[in-house]
Amino acid sequence: MANIKNLFRYIPKVDEILEDEKVKESLNRVPRKIVLSSIREELDLFRQEIRSNSLNEEEVIEKSKNIVDIILTRIKDKNSYALRRVVNGTGVVIHTNIGRSLISKEVMENVFEIATNYSNLEYDLTTGERGSRYSHLREILCEITGAEDAMVVNNNAAAVMLVLSTIAKGREVIVSRGELIEIGGSFRILDVMEESGAILRAVGTTNKTHLYDYEGAINENTAALLKVHTSNYRILGFTSQVLAEELYPLKEKYNLPLIEDLGSGVLIDLSKYGLEYEPTVQDSIRKGVDIVTFSGDKLLGGPQAGIIVGKKEYIDKMKKNPLTRAFRVDKFTISALEATMRLYLDEEIAVEKIPTLKMLSMKANELGKRAKTLIKMLNEKIKCDSCNIEIVDGYSEVGGGSLPLERIPTKCISIDFGEKNITGFERALREFRIPIISRVYKNKLYLDLRTIREEEYDIVVEGIEYGIERMKGCI
Repeated sequence: MANIKNLFRYIPKVDEILEDEKVKESLNRVPRKIVLSSIREELDLFRQEIRSNSLNEEEVIEKSKNIVDIILTRIKDKNSYALRRVVNGTGVVIHTNIGRSLISKEVMENVFEIATNYSNLEYDLTTGERGSRYSHLREILCEITGAEDAMVVNNNAAAVMLVLSTIAKGREVIVSRGELIEIGGSFRILDVMEESGAILRAVGTTNKTHLYDYEGAINENTAALLKVHTSNYRILGFTSQVLAEELYPLKEKYNLPLIEDLGSGVLIDLSKYGLEYEPTVQDSIRKGVDIVTFSGDKLLGGPQAGIIVGKKEYIDKMKKNPLTRAFRVDKFTISALEATMRLYLDEEIAVEKIPTLKMLSMKANELGKRAKTLIKMLNEKIKCDSCNIEIVDGYSEVGGGSLPLERIPTKCISIDFGEKNITGFERALREFRIPIISRVYKNKLYLDLRTIREEEYDIVVEGIEYGIERMKGCI
């Protein structure tokens, strides 16, 4: 015990550490509370190590010399944000786990302008009286989709719930069994329906539903017909489904609203850019669908939002539903979505300026040129005899529950360390100052050029260099 007490004298006091020039400098940019708690936590840890006899005297002396640097690392970690920027090297364009669609710089300029100043969020500049936050998006959404009216809530699940709560609370909604999808995070469309107060009336089978299935289920308690676009999966083989346009005569005959949940919001024909055709919002409106719901942050390429377009008589009722208050969007979403929608007024501009559309439409030859640029930078900066770095062909994915069968040809940077397990290198990239998220297959690491922007190449090079250094001790 006496020896342990002697070792404690090497531990500096809090006041001594606060006098260190590097710690003083950190106090200029980090809250004092974080600095003090970091010092105390490291000193407590130091004492625990001594008490547990895990350090001998030489190690204690060495650690006491480096304690300020150890504390500064803790200060940096404690002062960093929990939500951080990462580099997406996975090739999954709309990656739900790492933020889905990117917002363009042009859009963020509008968000900055609105967020850092007062705005007419709920103020009518013409009358000088209170206005509606939904009015800012109505005109442009109607112009682009061809709908009579429009409103926006915080996500598409909320949009579906609001629609059903308004149109069908306490009454039946007919939907095909083949469309009772799970939308992610174990949330299912039938759960959303039940929470809305609507009564699910499933018809047909998983793989086959016919028009007569819908008509046979209609009764005096039927409130609506619901189509759910299976955007996140496909049933192939012996299948049959009823399209929205085929339901139009039925909804007219029985005077029932036809609702369609499209999931991903597509506003342009993606087949023109080499992708699988996906039904557009405009298609649904032209085919006589009364209410269409879709996401703002998937294929549309905007902020998280649930967009509702369709007949004015129904949307007017939704605006009066108490749930609208709970689901309402703020000025950030409104400003970002309006700026995104303005880009859609010219399709060529939309494909060029909206990051999601630009990534999805990028051809393999362009990605090949980018891959050569990046590997040249890597070869100039990194010398690694124990690893192999090369350009390989691969496939990107759309992600976000959209176009599940689409495999888009791409170019990747492949890295492997021979027989050495790649997991340590993959972890090192995740632990880099700007984490780099990759994919691993058969003990090789892949970085997909489709989702890595050119301005991120320096970060990738630095991150790979960092990862290789971390691996050297393991090889």
